[in-house]
Amino acid sequence: MTIDSGDELTINTISGGPQNLPGAGYYVPPELLELHAAGVPKVPGHLLTGPVAVVGAMPGDVLQVDILDVTLRQDWGFNFIRPLSGTLPQDFQTPHHTIIPLDVGRRVGTMPWGLELDLAPFFGVMAVAPPPAWGRISTIEPRIHGGNLDNKELVAGTTLFLPIFTEGALFSCGDGHGAQGDGEVCVTAIETALQGRFRLTVLKNLDLTYPQAETPTHYITMGMAPSLDVCVEMALRNMIKLVSQRAGISAENAYMLCSLAGDLRITQTVNREKGVHMMMAKHLIDLA
Repeated sequence: MTIDSGDELTINTISGGPQNLPGAGYYVPPELLELHAAGVPKVPGHLLTGPVAVVGAMPGDVLQVDILDVTLRQDWGFNFIRPLSGTLPQDFQTPHHTIIPLDVGRRVGTMPWGLELDLAPFFGVMAVAPPPAWGRISTIEPRIHGGNLDNKELVAGTTLFLPIFTEGALFSCGDGHGAQGDGEVCVTAIETALQGRFRLTVLKNLDLTYPQAETPTHYITMGMAPSLDVCVEMALRNMIKLVSQRAGISAENAYMLCSLAGDLRITQTVNREKGVHMMMAKHLIDLA
């Protein structure tokens, strides 16, 4: 579909192949079964909904993605462990698939041993179209266009900023998660179907060339690369630049503040391109 800059829209997503279905007694979105019947795409990656074109979006602009609401669409999620994957690829040699019942009203998931885990749903994948020169790519790796960020901070009430590489931006989302820890170490979170309400706004003349985000209380910079060391350097350099600009201080002072008050967190370690994000409290740097 095509919308105007600043419009709000609602997007429904689905998740999982035929092997991930829960069996009798659970609600399965009919469009998931329709997709299975039509044939799940063979290209590795996620089932995404989109793209959404935004009028006036051009390469070099930035798409502001306000995540207004995120709700569960089904009463179950799944998690799986597979050999040769995850943060410990050699440690678990047999596949392990778990259906996790979700209480939509109470916003808890019940683990197999009885633990009730609080849910904090978010979209693992939010992206604009990648640079056209890349051609067709998998959704698995997060990169400069966003993608499989798997950042658990990006819940309802937060905002994601994505550099734009194609006319219209072409926003898509999916990979719904009911809950996830920093790291997503066994490859999957609680994978589930979500509904998101977004506001998409095109920003002109903004000096942003890499995904960033903000919560009501914090700014977030990111780094994605095969090496966690490189991820750390990317997220830190981006935060130094952000702090220096917003606080009106030197890069040296911004670097110092990052050491004293910034928090580096491992976003995920399982998407080949790993992720680190850095958080800085807004009240420490926003100029009056």
